[in-house]
Amino acid sequence: MKWRSLEESSPETDVRPLRDILTERKELIAKYVLAETQVVHARAIAELKQQRLAANILPVGSRIPEFQLSDHDGKNMSSSDLLSKGRLVLCFIRGRWCPFCVGQLEAMNLILPLIEQAGATLVAISPQTVKQAFFMRDQHKLRFPLLSDAGNKVARQFGLTYRVPDEQRAVYQRAFVNLPFVNGDEGWELPIPATYIIDRDGSVLYASANEDYTERPEPEDIVRSLANTSGA
Repeated sequence: MKWRSLEESSPETDVRPLRDILTERKELIAKYVLAETQVVHARAIAELKQQRLAANILPVGSRIPEFQLSDHDGKNMSSSDLLSKGRLVLCFIRGRWCPFCVGQLEAMNLILPLIEQAGATLVAISPQTVKQAFFMRDQHKLRFPLLSDAGNKVARQFGLTYRVPDEQRAVYQRAFVNLPFVNGDEGWELPIPATYIIDRDGSVLYASANEDYTERPEPEDIVRSLANTSGA
């Protein structure tokens, strides 16, 4: 399966809601991926929902932990430096191999001017290596930093991490999703997707997370939340 990227479709033509883009990808998976494989993924999501992982993430009103991570070019970026410019939109994703992460970041890329007009900075964080982050940013023509969270250290502080179940791990390995290579460690650990808006003082203004990696918040909702918290 090949997922459409910004290189293959111009921002002017693909302005569908993110939910429609992700629904299309789910329909392709339902059509082309083996039923038994789909069952494994569905079971993994159901188990995460049973654990109520999303209910226990870093909540609105709390302060984020200070962090310093390398971006796609290997340049160090700290949370304090980012927040000195204004509010911060943080998207925690799984990696460039995930079509739903790709869809989300491409959609966020399209609204980047609106985020910047609201006085905010957009950054994505994933456990993939700096080299993989570079490849993702280059391939999908993303115009914002992709930070490499080695070992999910920052994601763990936000309450987002989980270990990939053994049966799902076997599926990924058969599909050549080699997380030890992509992430640079043997942990087989991922974050659940999450989007945050952080105020300049480090307090959380907005938090959205979902154990179901096929669901993401609408970019327009992020812009609306930025407008609603402009006086925070």
